[in-house]
Amino acid sequence: MLEARGISKTFGPTVALSAVDFRVDEGEVVALVGENGSGKTTLMRILAGETQPDSGDMSLDGQPYRPAEPKDAHRSGVALIHQELAVCAHLDVAENLVLGNEPRRAWRVDRAQIEAKSREVLSVLGHPDLDPSTPMRRLSPAVRQVVEIGRALAGDAKVVIFDEPTSSLTQADAERLFGVIAQLKAQGRAIVYISHFLDEVERVADRVTVLRDGVVVRDASASETTRDGIIRDMVGREVGGLYPRSNRVPGEALLTLEAFAGASLTVHRGEVVGIAGLTGAGRTELIRAVFGLDRVRSGLVRVADTDGWRPPEARWRQGVGMVSEDRKEEGLALRMTIAENMALPRFARRRIIQPKREASRTAKWAQELRIRCRDVQQPVSALSGGNQQKVAIARLLDADADLLLLDEPTRGIDVGSKAEIYALIDGLAAQGKCVLMVSSYLPELFGVCDRIAVMSRGSLGEARPVAQTDAHRVMEEATR
Repeated sequence: MLEARGISKTFGPTVALSAVDFRVDEGEVVALVGENGSGKTTLMRILAGETQPDSGDMSLDGQPYRPAEPKDAHRSGVALIHQELAVCAHLDVAENLVLGNEPRRAWRVDRAQIEAKSREVLSVLGHPDLDPSTPMRRLSPAVRQVVEIGRALAGDAKVVIFDEPTSSLTQADAERLFGVIAQLKAQGRAIVYISHFLDEVERVADRVTVLRDGVVVRDASASETTRDGIIRDMVGREVGGLYPRSNRVPGEALLTLEAFAGASLTVHRGEVVGIAGLTGAGRTELIRAVFGLDRVRSGLVRVADTDGWRPPEARWRQGVGMVSEDRKEEGLALRMTIAENMALPRFARRRIIQPKREASRTAKWAQELRIRCRDVQQPVSALSGGNQQKVAIARLLDADADLLLLDEPTRGIDVGSKAEIYALIDGLAAQGKCVLMVSSYLPELFGVCDRIAVMSRGSLGEARPVAQTDAHRVMEEATR
């Protein structure tokens, strides 16, 4: 249905794509995988008319296809659902669902038809109770993503490109999405599915295409591929155990919560404690309160021997660092350079900033964490989402934080980079650091953590050793 041949694209000296061939057929799901910076996003933006290739050609339904802008792709039946949400917060759900494709009666927008179409789409997506007149700004990120997916369905797209569609979804919404993809496939629509979660790839894909450094290194039936083979193709090397575990020895208590979120919790040096739960359960709010971004309404927070709430500046000085779930809004200063972002904790500590020294320090971390960038003076906004996340994590490592608060630390990061982050977390625990992490991905929590506590409806349960619980029990507690 949609085919691209010999697609090449450069950005200055950077080769994003080199003679890439890609196709997706009617009624087929093709998984496109690769590390951050491999060229996936560039290729999808070309297919969706957001970027023009330097060379190569495309066809859709056997006819030449060369969209000059996204509107052309949309009219042709190609829809791209971005990982970073592209919704209009000042409009309501119905208006977002039909944006750019509003039904009209005479010269006026037909609101009744818009609402009817919206209810039909929301029902298919498993949200029949969502009022189409609800302003988008009132919705959680997970529900906003559901609405953006619904926009592609409302436009009757022939080719639907999903870019990390489950990154902000609850498990229940992800299951509904898989059902929708099966429906679209049965209707003969072509699906391109981009994901760093290889279990999802195994579940939905008919064929797998792997990009590495802008070149296709695998294009094969999903039945002919293995997870280890995909990872090897993505990173260009063998990757050892995904979840390394050194000999961790818990030491003194570094973080203590008493009568906080309905429970008490103590996290020691030399251990990693995970917080599981559904979106909206209060996990992020707990992390924010510990770091001082939100006030503590009741209970006690103790860091080392200091009791009580402290603002983020004071927490940095105490050796506490946080990676936010929302890197764009509060985790990073996107207009600032990589080096300037890395230096921000030293502003909080009232340290003197020396640009040359900062550049050298940042370059070291960029190399160690394999941050793909032109140089450390590049604005963070120019990096891919995964590389932005690496900058946020590197900032904590550079600040030598003793207590690391990690909220969804590997969201948007490819498998190879995840392995590196997991190794870093393990190494930090082995050094006597203290890690408290929130994650919606249960295999990650069980692979990385020593203990897991479940949060449900704002209440935190007991932190149990991973050997004494399982995924079924965690989900049972999370849905109470």
